[in-house]
Amino acid sequence: MQKFQTLKGQKEQRRVTSSPSTRIIRRRSRFRPLSVQMGPVPLCITSVVLMGMMAVLYLSQLGQAFAANQHLQDLRSQQSVLARQNQDLQDILAQEQSPGFIEAQAVKLGLIPADPQQRWIVPVHNLQPLPGK
Repeated sequence: MQKFQTLKGQKEQRRVTSSPSTRIIRRRSRFRPLSVQMGPVPLCITSVVLMGMMAVLYLSQLGQAFAANQHLQDLRSQQSVLARQNQDLQDILAQEQSPGFIEAQAVKLGLIPADPQQRWIVPVHNLQPLPGK
């Protein structure tokens, strides 16, 4: 314990007696990155491995971009097919809602137009008029 206290005292003395320039040098040396000393052969091998990994990453990204583009083109073609089908269905619906088509279908089923002189009127008692009319 005494040894720890003496070391602590020495550190405090160093802090007090150290000049600002020595503090900066110590701070720089503390944050200096680890420099690895490599020869030319390990450096070449490391460089080739890193370039190979970058090439694999690039090709992977390129493949994903190609797949996304293909999927987008498929969705656009599907959208155009669905738009055509929607337009066809709207045309059929407009045709089948026309009065002439409805009358022709009624005649096919054996229905005949009602005579306006022979229609029945059903009275509804206690019917309230619609507001605003």
